[in-house]
Amino acid sequence: MNIRNFCIVAHIDHGKSTLADRILEFTNTIPKDKMKPQILDEMELERERGITIRSKSVRLNYTYKNEDYILNLVDTPGHVDFSYEVSRAMIASEGSLLVIDASQGVEAQTLANTFLTKKYNLKIIPIINKIDLPSADPDRAQKQLMEILDIYEDPILVSAKLGTGIQEVIESVITKIPQPAGDINANLRATVFDSYYDSYRGVVIFTRIFDGKLKAGDKILFISSNKEYEILEVGYIRIKLIPAEILTAGEVGYIVAGIKNIHEIKIGDIITQKDNPTKNIAGVGYPEIKPFVFAGIYCINPGDYNSLKFALEKLHLTDSSFIHSPTNSAALGPGFHCGFLGSLHLEIIKERLEREYNLSLIITSPNVSYKVKSKNKEIEEIDNPAKFPDYNEIEFIEEPYVKANIVMPNEYGSGVIDLCKNKRGKVEEIRQLDMNHQLAIFEMPLSEIIIGFYDSLKSVSKGYASFDYEQTGFKESQLVRLEVMVNKEKVDAFSYIVHEYKANTIAQRIIDNLKTTIPRHHFAVPLQVTVKNKIIARDDINALRKDVISKCYGGDITRKRKLLEKQKEGKKKMKQFGRVDIPQEAFFSLLKIHE
Repeated sequence: MNIRNFCIVAHIDHGKSTLADRILEFTNTIPKDKMKPQILDEMELERERGITIRSKSVRLNYTYKNEDYILNLVDTPGHVDFSYEVSRAMIASEGSLLVIDASQGVEAQTLANTFLTKKYNLKIIPIINKIDLPSADPDRAQKQLMEILDIYEDPILVSAKLGTGIQEVIESVITKIPQPAGDINANLRATVFDSYYDSYRGVVIFTRIFDGKLKAGDKILFISSNKEYEILEVGYIRIKLIPAEILTAGEVGYIVAGIKNIHEIKIGDIITQKDNPTKNIAGVGYPEIKPFVFAGIYCINPGDYNSLKFALEKLHLTDSSFIHSPTNSAALGPGFHCGFLGSLHLEIIKERLEREYNLSLIITSPNVSYKVKSKNKEIEEIDNPAKFPDYNEIEFIEEPYVKANIVMPNEYGSGVIDLCKNKRGKVEEIRQLDMNHQLAIFEMPLSEIIIGFYDSLKSVSKGYASFDYEQTGFKESQLVRLEVMVNKEKVDAFSYIVHEYKANTIAQRIIDNLKTTIPRHHFAVPLQVTVKNKIIARDDINALRKDVISKCYGGDITRKRKLLEKQKEGKKKMKQFGRVDIPQEAFFSLLKIHE
């Protein structure tokens, strides 16, 4: 059996999904009359934003020189927040199509994807796309391939929009990407690279077979969970799920085994035969996914809590990269503390919850995970400002740092460097990529880039800079917790962990934002921000006042004074027992307070 497994990788908006469309069209996987743009992007959100959020696998058939070939294609996301999806696709592949925009050239995520491809020892086929654009410069892109990425193979010139060069791409996949290694007669060795939940069939597992074979009736064992199941159905993915009699070594397909609990299935787990398990588990599996960014999710209507819980569990079935655990806020009631891979990932999850499950949500300001070493030598990870310990117990605090790679035109270098230094970034290296572009490498705190950094970078570079990062570890830092008090009551959802030198600036921004978003009440509402029990910013939301003396005209002044004193006593009592309503806009206004 002739099999080629490959993925398509690129920087965001370099044309991966359009190239996948043309390949599907050219191989007659989808008839032209049923073809639509971004056909592998099933979610409405993906189509609206023009980005791929989840990797999509599809099986193609193609005849080359009178021989039939099976091509398993995986379309991957391009945004840095979804790089784990690219890793999953590479585990199931022997080669990758590295797509570069002819007008943009090599960008930050192109670098990251190239390093990742080389890490997994995949065959790289370079493709220069969008050669039909007036601004296209394929020669510059090819030069960057050699000088920046150390790829000296002649690239394939393609216009995915017009269909130019598609046949050459497919034939290159066949001739250049190696046949999958594997022994059909060996003990079963397969991996889970994706899964989703079907209401009727339970968990559907997407798998890559490395050795052996799978068929209905086989009893399988999941190595990490030690769970046993009987296969009910196997098949392959051709947009829809197509049942088959058997899956053999080298193939990509799906398994249905009547699994009702998705949490028993772990991405990267190894599948083997129950009665004759494999001993060869090297080279399979994924690194444990660890969230970088944390935020609280609460319902505007507390009665929707159970609906939110159900929705998060369902979403986790298709996206195992985010975590959630129950929490409770004095201001917002019951909710969930969630971990994400980045701020875009958080935004996508929020929009899916609101659209797919019709929920109205409040999201607290994102933060990262810190390491706190207490004086009794214990080290604790803090991913929620509410868990911040007393200062008397702290020996030191560490925050996560990243290596940020920024590719930009030369003329925007000084503006980008100033932006990164303002975000506590330290220049590690500036390298000239070609005559017009440079690569700047910074060491930066993760907390400085999770909110608004991407927008600021695009602003200072007029949209030309591209950005990618990877976490490098933790470093000691002078951090404090800002606590916000509204009407002399602490609002834990407004708490922040910030660097000490930025505390006063951010505290004043919080006060300014709350003053404009919390409506006036019938009593004055004091707003305070404290650090180490000291007030560092303060203001009042003035009371609404009724003109109680408007009905008094003429006469003795004592009556007016009596009415004013009565009003004063009423407001004093109201302030003592009154409740301040904090609207949803107040939370939204603080989401980008660090910008």
